Amino acid sequence: MGSFSIWHWLIVLLIVVMVFGTKKLKNMGSDLGGAVKGFKDGMKDGAADADKPADQVSHAAGAAQKGTIDVEAKTKS
Repeated sequence: MGSFSIWHWLIVLLIVVMVFGTKKLKNMGSDLGGAVKGFKDGMKDGAADADKPADQVSHAAGAAQKGTIDVEAKTKS
């Protein structure tokens, strides 16, 4: 009673495929794979930034902020 047999898992898989459909499951799988790939790329970029000296990291951050515009929000009266 504590574990499921292979037949239980096959029935659960069949019900999931019937409810969601194969196309939606395929899209969910590719979205999950893309998210994992993006996470890995982000971790590699973070490790590369950690290897740079501090002045290069701050210079890169300053260059990214150079194109930003500071805007003050006005309240509606």
